Amino acid sequence: MSARARAVLALERRPWAGPGAKERAIREGLGMSPVRYFQLLNALIEDERALREDPVTVNRLRRLKEERRGRR
Repeated sequence: MSARARAVLALERRPWAGPGAKERAIREGLGMSPVRYFQLLNALIEDERALREDPVTVNRLRRLKEERRGRR
C-alpha cells in the first residue's frame, strides 16, 4: 500500500471536533481536495490490501456504505 493510502486511512480513523475540521485536515494534511479524498477512500474500502492494513476502519466504512445503500 502506498504512503498516501495509509495517510487516508489514518485520517479516517481520527475523530473530528466540528464542521469543516475534516475538510481542512484533508486539504492541509494531504494536499488534496475533499472530493479527491473521498474518491480515493471509496476505492480503498474495496481494496483487500487496505482491509489487511486497517481492518477495523475498513470494515466500519464498508458497513456505513452498505447502510447508506440500504436507505436508498
